[in-house]
Amino acid sequence: MKVLAILPTDIATEIALFVDGHETARHVRAHPELVGAWAGPLVAQVPFRVAAVRRALANGIDCSGLDAVVARGGLLRPLSSGTYLVNDLMLRDLEAAARGVHPSNLGALIARPIATDHQVPALVVDPVSVDEMDPLARFSGLNGIDRVSLSHALNTKAAAKRFARSRGTPYADLRLIVAHLGDGVSVSAHRNGRMIDVNHSADEGPFGLTRSGGLPAMPLIDTACSNAMTRAQLRRRAFREGGLHSYLGTADLRHVQERIQAGDPLAESAFRAMIYQVAKEVGAMAAVLSGRVDAVIVTGPMAVETAVIDALRSRIDFVAPVTVYPGEDLLRALAEGAFRVLDRTEELRTYE
Repeated sequence: MKVLAILPTDIATEIALFVDGHETARHVRAHPELVGAWAGPLVAQVPFRVAAVRRALANGIDCSGLDAVVARGGLLRPLSSGTYLVNDLMLRDLEAAARGVHPSNLGALIARPIATDHQVPALVVDPVSVDEMDPLARFSGLNGIDRVSLSHALNTKAAAKRFARSRGTPYADLRLIVAHLGDGVSVSAHRNGRMIDVNHSADEGPFGLTRSGGLPAMPLIDTACSNAMTRAQLRRRAFREGGLHSYLGTADLRHVQERIQAGDPLAESAFRAMIYQVAKEVGAMAAVLSGRVDAVIVTGPMAVETAVIDALRSRIDFVAPVTVYPGEDLLRALAEGAFRVLDRTEELRTYE
């Protein structure tokens, strides 16, 4: 079986070819025109990203005998975890971007024409909008405002299933906490094969490298109503310039560690505060699972840093044994989802 995986990012389109589960080729096509502020609508990027993928395939990536094209899903309607066929409704929803603008919205829009070229299905796996939250988890504390499930679902689910395979135990039989650490932090509780609670890193939870996570409500309201910043400026401050970056002017953990080693007290305090908040959220998810936790899984870009893992492990290893899956290979996670459908381990889902 042969699968082409496509991952759009802010300034590039990444593709990889997988044959019988093994990666055989990878290519990153940078888009210099996207460096800096992109003024046009997101959907306007589709033609040149599709053209970039086609050029890459024409220049050495053999897609003869392709079985499927799979891409990252975006901010779709709430849906269950799984692999979905790209249909017209999905494309319309992504073009409308009613739930927000994000590069992941481009995945299905790029995959469909490439799949049509090869007369194979276009798929998405575990979109950002995977929503399996328990009813109680939706209450926010203010009637009319619900907690929503928007998270790093693709990497989170891939890490949970990888752990289940390593233990020879069905994912549905495990009670897990998964902490994805990156620009934003998503910490989730998994029970009976479902992600029953998760913090939306743009709204709540720990701060990450560039996202502020949860903020005190009253000062935030005062700031929003003070006219000191426009709505767009405030959103950018919290979502792209928050977190560690807002305290230290950098989101580079290596630079942060250099400052700590040089005796910078603010760098040390901000780093420790980030770890402290992640540990608090892990503890909260342990309560969601009534204290019965088989493992805590730590993954994502920050998980490659020994200092992060050592500091976090010292605070959370009382909850359950800690397993680390450093980084995030989203192209592989996409391919794994496609193969699960192709070999009929999982059923292909329909977006409705």
